[in-house]
Amino acid sequence: MPAEIRLYDRLFTEPHPDSGDRDFLQALNPDSRRVVNAWLEPGTRAEPGAVWQFERLGYFVADREDSTPERPVINRAVTLRDTWA
Repeated sequence: MPAEIRLYDRLFTEPHPDSGDRDFLQALNPDSRRVVNAWLEPGTRAEPGAVWQFERLGYFVADREDSTPERPVINRAVTLRDTWA
């Protein structure tokens, strides 16, 4: 079954985007939301609020507003690896 997967990451590229006299908008992460298309295993029940752990990628939840059993939309809630310096 085809599905839309939304991969959320940090909103800012720096830990303190508003430090000093800088405009925090300059530190917005352009990759804070990526949308990819994927395939779910047959029989997957992607009802709103359903949760999964995708191996080595993180924890995901079916979107409560946009997801339907016929057209799943799944959001990454937590990553498993953290590469923040």
